[in-house]
Amino acid sequence: MIVITFLLRRRPDISSEEFHRYWREHHGPLVASHAHTLGVRRYSQLHATASPFGAAISQTRDCEPSDWDGIALVWFDSEDALIAAGATPEGQAAGDALLEDERRFIDLTRSQLFLSDDHSVVH
Repeated sequence: MIVITFLLRRRPDISSEEFHRYWREHHGPLVASHAHTLGVRRYSQLHATASPFGAAISQTRDCEPSDWDGIALVWFDSEDALIAAGATPEGQAAGDALLEDERRFIDLTRSQLFLSDDHSVVH
């Protein structure tokens, strides 16, 4: 499996609450509606929370403070399958629709995206 990991920061003109609401209630269902066309095997949204316990764990590891609003994880069978799905007219239209929607709530210039191999250790 190949995973797209998308580290997200919200647009500065929307509140944290609006970002999370929009991502859950609008963008998530939009991704689901295009999942078959794009060959998405799994999609997870990890919404950052302000947690004193999380901050304490971070401090015990000397981690830098985080300003990420969330992480999106999208699984595909392979990089080749992802490329093939995106090369079809339907896949291109689906990708365009998702990117257009992302621009409504994500600060794309301050976010990060990378591909990785999924090596699950604990199920």
